[in-house]
Amino acid sequence: MTYFFMNKAIASSLYEALTEDPFYITLEQRAASDPARAKKAMLRYLDYSMQEARTYGQLCLAKDLAHGASLWSKPVDKAQGLQIAKEKKQFLLDHLGMESLDTYCQIVDFMTQESKQVVSETFWYLSILGISPNLQGKGLGLDLVLPVLKKTDEIGAATYLETFTPKNFGFYKRLGFYEAKTVREPVTDSYYTIMVREAK
Repeated sequence: MTYFFMNKAIASSLYEALTEDPFYITLEQRAASDPARAKKAMLRYLDYSMQEARTYGQLCLAKDLAHGASLWSKPVDKAQGLQIAKEKKQFLLDHLGMESLDTYCQIVDFMTQESKQVVSETFWYLSILGISPNLQGKGLGLDLVLPVLKKTDEIGAATYLETFTPKNFGFYKRLGFYEAKTVREPVTDSYYTIMVREAK
């Protein structure tokens, strides 16, 4: 997948929404010692992730196209999965550097192994959900999640997510997710929870 900046405004909204997430904090710290360069790298990462979701999964944008997004991965065959991973790693190397790539791989490999105990390859995965902090609490997140949950319900597919933020549990539980497993991630030294939703 050729990378080009798709939407800096949405990437900025996601960045601001994820400033307390240990995964993104750690990735940004490893990208560059200069805060401005590190932030620029993370904006690229979030923008790339949106393109990845649009190409291979599902990308849902806020109605005004600037205040948030949800990024989903769909089940793919093994060959396509390997291709997606190869493209992501090359992007990380090119735009965030080797240290961030190594950090990303360590965290994601660990979380992937942990998730295999409670989810299967048929599940859809909510990889990122973010709304501009000044607009949170207004119900805008529902518009970013419900269209995909409606689709997965129609096809009988379960969904899951991973969150380092317990304050978000209530939102996800109202959508039908439940806490399936809580794990300490060793690189960030932080606990996260795998939440699962069965098709309705």
